[in-house]
Amino acid sequence: MGAREVNFDGLVGPTHNYAGLSYGNRASSQHRHQASNPKEAALQGLLKMSRLMELGLTQGILPPHPRPDLKALRQLGFCGSDQRVLEEAASDAPELLAGCYSASAMWAANAATVSPSADSADGRVHFSPANLISNFHRSLEAAFTAELLKTTFPDPDYFVHHPPLPACARFADEGAANHTRLATSLESPGVQLFVHGSQPGTMRKPQHYPARQTLEANLALARRHRLKKGCAFFVQQNPQAIDQGVFHNDVIAVGNGMSLFYHEQAFAEPEAMKSNLEDALGTGLRMIEVPQSRVSVEDAVRSYLFNSQLLTLPSGECRLLAPTECLDVEPVRRYLDTLTATGTGIDRVETINLRQSMANGGGPACLRLRVILNDRELAAVKPESLLTKTRLATLVDWVERHYRDRLTLMDLADPQLARESKTALEELARILKLESLYAPFL
Repeated sequence: MGAREVNFDGLVGPTHNYAGLSYGNRASSQHRHQASNPKEAALQGLLKMSRLMELGLTQGILPPHPRPDLKALRQLGFCGSDQRVLEEAASDAPELLAGCYSASAMWAANAATVSPSADSADGRVHFSPANLISNFHRSLEAAFTAELLKTTFPDPDYFVHHPPLPACARFADEGAANHTRLATSLESPGVQLFVHGSQPGTMRKPQHYPARQTLEANLALARRHRLKKGCAFFVQQNPQAIDQGVFHNDVIAVGNGMSLFYHEQAFAEPEAMKSNLEDALGTGLRMIEVPQSRVSVEDAVRSYLFNSQLLTLPSGECRLLAPTECLDVEPVRRYLDTLTATGTGIDRVETINLRQSMANGGGPACLRLRVILNDRELAAVKPESLLTKTRLATLVDWVERHYRDRLTLMDLADPQLARESKTALEELARILKLESLYAPFL
């Protein structure tokens, strides 16, 4: 039975703003309080989805979360009418208001960890929504994400949905941004690489920025996904890289098929990792290590080189879809000029403009959740969650009609923005046939 990798991209929401809420994410901090352009951000994301479809890949979509999250503000003590809640929060706790308006669910790589049926003992696809407890604004996403995944992948014969891990520091989980899968083919059992930033009993930990993924979370994910023996590998991220702004592993490494593209300083014990992966996957494994002498960690973070998408096209071609910022950072541009000629297995490099998302700290890989599905599983996905040319055109028109082209933090206190967002999402729910999903949250 054939299988394919489907990218389910997060659609940027109408309240996309630059509040700088993500400590440790340098791009987010650097653009704090600048004006954003939600319309441009959403259209850039849709253009990326369209490009992947042009390349012959199956493309899915995950819609925005309802924002502002007025229920969360009321839980935090703000009361009265919706307008009163927004006004009081803007006056007394603007950072909480910004958190409840955040469109960060657009970065679907943090939505969940997904294990394909080929790796699972019960032969089903397993989903675990991330608890995202490291940041208040992201922790608000877990409940809606859980329901969204159940709606998108509804058939229990093929899909298993687990609840988020317990919401405590011991099981801090940021989803697939710290997880990748390598395999000789999509249909055969592979190796799932679970990357953690901290683990009990070790002195290796970042000194400046927090480690957002724990070893105990990864061990729990592998257990609950019932991974077959030899399918789970646990690797620690380099703490020094975290302190340089590598808040997730997908800022410093990306894998696909039999290729792992990563920075020399990505992992705490790179030689042991390479040896273990080679033993598990054999001689066909391509370890594409970028040396610090060619691209520094700082330049990798500035350009988001490793937050590219590593794609295997239907023709067999391996393509790197990189953010345009890679062309702005000279050492990265020079490295990419030679990448395809050095026998790495990457056949072509293509860049794409996602500057609105990049300014908030998320590149091409951040915007997508990868789900490997065989033919039967793909047929069981909610049809409206898969993009077609017609559906894509409808979404472009929806964005053009409902999104603002300028948004500042001062606008978050305006009740009109909340009304606009609700109206937009009510129409989107009808377009994607998600009325029952959105109704309890709007």
